[in-house]
Amino acid sequence: MTQPPQPPHSPQLPQWPRAELDPVRRLRALASGISGAHVTEGYVDAPYARVCALLGDLEGEFGRITPDMRGLRVLRRDGERVEALAVSKYGMRARLRGVHRPGWCWLQSRFLLLGVAAVPEGDGTRVAFTGGVRVPGRAALVPLGVRREGRRSLKRLTVLL
Repeated sequence: MTQPPQPPHSPQLPQWPRAELDPVRRLRALASGISGAHVTEGYVDAPYARVCALLGDLEGEFGRITPDMRGLRVLRRDGERVEALAVSKYGMRARLRGVHRPGWCWLQSRFLLLGVAAVPEGDGTRVAFTGGVRVPGRAALVPLGVRREGRRSLKRLTVLL
């Protein structure tokens, strides 16, 4: 019996440089690939744990931070993976899917995108928001009100702290 030909010894794979991004930088990187997206970023004078507790309360405080949202209900959670139903203050609904972990939340549906990131900075926390109404079938947001919503979210978070 003859042996099948053996592939030549594989060469050493190249060692690519690795870059670790903190959640705020990761949010900026993701948003930069979405037309019409804007990142609102700011420093809040509150400990990271306190900020993460508010941002992590998806069914409670998170809805109070996001101005156009009446509420959000988590339908399913599998580790970091989340499926949730968001209801806007105008009654529109969106089934969001994405990742939620301390300092990071990225949820999207066909029509809506929500992104929030936080990292400790000194005695406070750096927070970034992005999101808005999506253009179906494209990596784009309707640019109307995106900046205003981010500023309002940051202001509401600051008031709640």
